[in-house]
Amino acid sequence: MFERDARIVNARHGDATPGEIAIGVIIGRTSEFFDFFVYAIASVIVFPKLVFPYLDALTGTLYSFAIFALAFVARPIGTGIFMAIDRNYGRGVKLTITLFLLGTCTVAIAFLPGYEQIGAASAFLLALLRIGQGLALGGEWDGLPALLAINAPEGRRGWYAMIPQLGAPLGLIVAAALFAFFVANLSSDDFFDWGWRYPFFVAFAINVVALFARLRLVVTPQYTRLFESRELQPAPVLKTLRAEGTHVIVGAFAPLASFALFHMVTVFPLSWVFLFTAEGPARFLVIEIIGAFVGLAAIVVSGYVADRIGRRNLLAGTAAAIAAFSGFAPQLLNGGEFGEMTFMVLGFVLLGLSFGQSSGAVAASFSKAYRYTGSALTTDLAWLFGAGFAPFVALLLSSQFGLMAAGAYLLSGAICTLLALAVSSQFRTRADR
Repeated sequence: MFERDARIVNARHGDATPGEIAIGVIIGRTSEFFDFFVYAIASVIVFPKLVFPYLDALTGTLYSFAIFALAFVARPIGTGIFMAIDRNYGRGVKLTITLFLLGTCTVAIAFLPGYEQIGAASAFLLALLRIGQGLALGGEWDGLPALLAINAPEGRRGWYAMIPQLGAPLGLIVAAALFAFFVANLSSDDFFDWGWRYPFFVAFAINVVALFARLRLVVTPQYTRLFESRELQPAPVLKTLRAEGTHVIVGAFAPLASFALFHMVTVFPLSWVFLFTAEGPARFLVIEIIGAFVGLAAIVVSGYVADRIGRRNLLAGTAAAIAAFSGFAPQLLNGGEFGEMTFMVLGFVLLGLSFGQSSGAVAASFSKAYRYTGSALTTDLAWLFGAGFAPFVALLLSSQFGLMAAGAYLLSGAICTLLALAVSSQFRTRADR
């Protein structure tokens, strides 16, 4: 009934144009990444002191990063649960439930009592809410990036592939700006009492806006026709894995370099600077905002470049560049403000060029019947393998063996991308025969 009423309301608008789809995608992804970065920043500067005050700063941050990773473990599970809801009750119902769950878990974190109030239960509640966020993030897949790709004109697929990725730097800019403002303008007591909680309330409000923007699109006649023609059919997860499991795995490893770099220039450097330098977090958050603007421009450039040399060639080239970057760049974090700025700008240039095309290089390999679910699973596993444990592993290695060890971790992601692209090319060659 909900799906029927929503279609009647939106039928008067006719088919969604590629521009409307692009706006809906950007709003949805910005909302998702804003939630992501609000939690990530709090994992560095809030949760170690609030939830783990009985540990030293490094160990508390590692524990915080371990809880951070739980959402990425839960994402594939959320995809399986909500794909079943999608098949039985409709996309609008699924999307409403997932965004309500995400918003509820996010705003509940804003009310989280610390260890001094409820003891170890504080960590348990944080982990439970983080798992809820992960389930919702897995379930909120709406197929809009796939719809955007389907509507892309010939020769412009790289341009349209980069549009959903714009949400990442936009979400980081807003999240970092909020935290930088409160850290810089509040006393330490006020910030840890109430200031850090405000961005989580803002995340809930943004989720509400994103919900209505995306509901407007997923019930349009155009989306419905694609859904009914099996172009965007939510196939069962196990059936998808049996039919397209190889493409899912290859697709998950293909963007590993960009996904590993994603956390190496956002979450990890903030933790390193916060723990191992005398600088406060507000200054480095401003550097992250500058880097995010650079990344935003680089994502746009990736669309032009990919349409001229091909997305796979761009991914391979940037993976090689990330491998070179890993050999010297992490040490720049010990080089003061100039070194930090150089690391962030170079890192975000590479991140924008690679991340801008990371979602579309292998997704086209899926058959129509499994494209919807296959793309969702590929995204979930790429985040799990490439990014979920990146802050924890990078901080653990660098604290024990120096920043060079963090570079080695990044190098492994670049190698995985090059191997996955090579395997994917072999599959395509065999298919052409």
